Amino acid sequence: MDWKVAPSPPRTGAATLSLTLTDASSGRPLRGAEVEIEGDMTHPGMEPVLSTAREVAPGRYEAPFKLTMAGDWVLLINGRLPDGRTFERQVALPGVRAGKT
Repeated sequence: MDWKVAPSPPRTGAATLSLTLTDASSGRPLRGAEVEIEGDMTHPGMEPVLSTAREVAPGRYEAPFKLTMAGDWVLLINGRLPDGRTFERQVALPGVRAGKT
């Protein structure tokens, strides 16, 4: 799984999380996955931000995301492939800057 966030560098407000899913052995795009994202700050007390990604091209998924606060975030990405396999990844999104909300 490769991922990126726009805008880059990230700032508070509307963002788009882009994911590219490929088969580890063949390198082929993984189509038809169901992908959910949960974003949390690295400190306790904040309500998580949830989003669902949609496939925009074979193996490429995008999710609208609202970065509600400046600071360091952790994103949990959970997915289910059409054949029933599941995956979970945790990625760091540090240094979200204050910006337009």
